[in-house]
Amino acid sequence: MNRIIPFAMASQHPDHAGKPYWHDKEFISVQEETKECYLTYSDLGIPEYKWDWEGKLVDESVIERLYENYFEYFQKNPLGKEKFLTFRLPNPKVETEFRIGRSFMGILCASSLAKQVGQHSPPIFEVILPMTESFEEMINIQIAFKELSSLKHSLYKLDSQDLKNLEIIPLFEQVNTIINSDKIVRNYLDVYSKLLNTKIDYLRPYVARSDPALNSGIVPTVLAIKIALSRYKRLENDYSVKLYPIIGSASLPFRGGISPYTVENFCNEYKGIKTALIQSAFRYDYPKKDVKIAIKQLEKLITKNSFEEIPKNDEEDLIEILPSFENYYKKSVENLAPLINEVAKHLPKRRERVQHVGLFGYSRGVGKVKLPRAIGFTGSLYSIGLPPELIGTGRGLKKIKNKKLLEKYYLNIKSDLERSGRFVNTEIIESLPSNLKDDVKEIEKYLGHELSPVTTEEKEHGKLTSKIFSGIKSGKKVDGYIKEAALLRKSLG
Repeated sequence: MNRIIPFAMASQHPDHAGKPYWHDKEFISVQEETKECYLTYSDLGIPEYKWDWEGKLVDESVIERLYENYFEYFQKNPLGKEKFLTFRLPNPKVETEFRIGRSFMGILCASSLAKQVGQHSPPIFEVILPMTESFEEMINIQIAFKELSSLKHSLYKLDSQDLKNLEIIPLFEQVNTIINSDKIVRNYLDVYSKLLNTKIDYLRPYVARSDPALNSGIVPTVLAIKIALSRYKRLENDYSVKLYPIIGSASLPFRGGISPYTVENFCNEYKGIKTALIQSAFRYDYPKKDVKIAIKQLEKLITKNSFEEIPKNDEEDLIEILPSFENYYKKSVENLAPLINEVAKHLPKRRERVQHVGLFGYSRGVGKVKLPRAIGFTGSLYSIGLPPELIGTGRGLKKIKNKKLLEKYYLNIKSDLERSGRFVNTEIIESLPSNLKDDVKEIEKYLGHELSPVTTEEKEHGKLTSKIFSGIKSGKKVDGYIKEAALLRKSLG
């Protein structure tokens, strides 16, 4: 294989609390994301940038803007060869189909433009398909792209010879789908060469970290990913195809737990991962010097990461304990949904997302209730002193008999609970449903001490959560408190 696999992918996830180091305000408009993309490559040293069409507005002229404004840089660091711009497509299951067509045309036009100006072509050749649940969805995207690229007209002078097949990164977003994602990949590999008349050398399966946690809780999500990575190792051996998994990691433990200060723990936890997502909070809510050091550390550690296979009997036992955590989590979140949605209304906007519900958008959900997307969900619960890492986890720990097995495969479970537990507001939890108090009590028993703030910043965060909670209950303005709390925990959500 003659391409570079990026060790990190910067994303446009709007989870930062403070101002980006290159900007004069917290909000990043669509027009400013091209500059952000360039600085991601040139300043932070992150080799891949996700250009996100899913659920947000997007600058469709990104390649023209990058070449126009930073042409000299890309002459030395060609897009598609040393630096990578990867579209996350809108999923046609939940978003209007015309956006898929626009993204395809953007990719084809980028290829022709690059050739016209003497740049490496194609600059974009790989796309992320969100919510992948079958191999047919992957193949359908490739067939649709191939059909569009074959269109000919005197007014449509696109040279797409360099881009005969669009490479697909399947993004798996639910616990059960993640666990069984190897079957989807196996089916895909079986039909790929027959349908597209070409051989596949490698694949980059992408396991989500935030959405499965939102839907099932933190413990089932981590264990599902471990099982998937183990199965990928077997798949590699069976098919002689290299797999380079991506993980959708973010700063707070609930959404992945990778910050500039936790890179080593993160790499130890997710052995076999070859690309880690670096979201906005990692890049902008910590000192820039520390961010750059951490990115270099990540490159060094993740490139050495190799798959760790889980014995079949352990895998079966892990799958058996998932419901012990997931069922408690889901029931609690359904009960908390009205409160979560109310707090989410007050979280500040950081990017130009389309509305979560309405003409062009969609929401997430657990059971019968609708919820904010993962950042809003996580930010809302942290803002009222109830880190979502704790929900269902305490009762799950009490129920399972083999905690040693859990700790063997969820290496950072104690440190994740310690880290999130410093943002607990026990007074607020006392006023919420009693099962949440049980979670806190059982986690304290498991860790051997009470959950409480330790640093000055964490204690101040606790005071702010009391003001936010009482303000929400009485209808007072809480937006300022929510922003202050996010800055203290170094992430919006």
